[in-house]
Amino acid sequence: MKQEKQGIETVCVQGGWEPEGGEPRVLPIYQSTTYKYDSGEQLGGLFDLTSDGHMYTRISNPTVECVEKKIAALEGGVGAMCTSAGQAASLCAVFNIAGAGQNFVCSSSIYGGTANLFAVTMARMGIEVRFVTPEMKEDEIEALFDGNTRLVFGETVANPALTVLDIEYYASLAHRHSVPLIVDNTFATPIFCRPFEYGADIVIHSTTKYMDGHAQVVGGVIVDSGNFDWEAAGKYPELCAPDESYHGVVYTRDFGRSAYITKARVQLMRDLGTTPQPLAAYLLNLGLETLPLRMERHFENALAVAKFLKASDKIAWVNYPALEDSDQRDRCEKYLGGKCCGVVSFGVKGGREAAMKFMNSLSLAKIVVHVADARTCVLHPASTTHRQLTDTQLADAGVSPDLVRMSVGIESIDDIINDIRTALESL
Repeated sequence: MKQEKQGIETVCVQGGWEPEGGEPRVLPIYQSTTYKYDSGEQLGGLFDLTSDGHMYTRISNPTVECVEKKIAALEGGVGAMCTSAGQAASLCAVFNIAGAGQNFVCSSSIYGGTANLFAVTMARMGIEVRFVTPEMKEDEIEALFDGNTRLVFGETVANPALTVLDIEYYASLAHRHSVPLIVDNTFATPIFCRPFEYGADIVIHSTTKYMDGHAQVVGGVIVDSGNFDWEAAGKYPELCAPDESYHGVVYTRDFGRSAYITKARVQLMRDLGTTPQPLAAYLLNLGLETLPLRMERHFENALAVAKFLKASDKIAWVNYPALEDSDQRDRCEKYLGGKCCGVVSFGVKGGREAAMKFMNSLSLAKIVVHVADARTCVLHPASTTHRQLTDTQLADAGVSPDLVRMSVGIESIDDIINDIRTALESL
């Protein structure tokens, strides 16, 4: 009998791990670096990429594999590769198809750590990032593309500016130039947005955030839609020509729609070692099981906080895409069904000094360098996560001196608002 397509809630709970008779009901932790083989020929087949199985945990592991299958199913992709951190996912996603002398186009409204990775570290690797700012016209964006452009990159909901990416527009733009669109879907999660349905080709996540949801384990993931035609693009020899490090394997020929994610694993993971540990994958899986429930509560609480802040005479502005008067509302409706993450950005009247005083006066909400877990937390990005950026880069990323980023948790909304009210009264 044909298996009916399962709801996303069911996939979150049961996807990836299907126990046989007598096996553990809960995903086991395969805490092993190595695996046993019946013959040298069997192991040789693994190294030739002609047989399925695990060679070494730096490349793959049974526990990690189950979580990868779950996340691929959640996003609707053909395969996924977990990494040691979200930054590793960003690095590998780009480096998999871009090298020295090449470039990529990127929304300027992205996480500060990603901007630094792209503009500083990857520049040292000879890869140029070309940022698209919000005010740029289409002809100006088109002018950024040339024969060496390899991809377009953006975030579904930008951290911390909360700009909602026009996925269909950027997918169309990328595909006109025969390059893929890579989307960081960390803040929206597949519960609220599945970028492949709007034309994105690759999705990444910092699983450290909502997917884990409990601030327990750092991680990242890359998901391949399998939809981009690498051969037709005519500019990706790393996927379409023989890889001599694997006896001349041609990824598009030998792995079809899974060419991109297979290369990322057997080449980049092999060589860079951006490997997630089995225990980390196990903890991530526990978080994924409750992701739908938590995302709904994060959204409900964040919307209530945003409305409360808008009514305060001590707040200069509030940015939350799900607010009815938000300039992001139309995109929020289109791509996220009118919902959003648990992060609210706002400005405190009085600028940087007042924003810092407000943050320091909170009690329930803790000051931490993190967002998107069950506990409410707060940060002043211009002084912390984005402090390496210039004033121009801060403006392009939507980070003003008075901006406070609050990650609203799943506690009692009354307690969260009372904490905010008390802090505002101290100003």
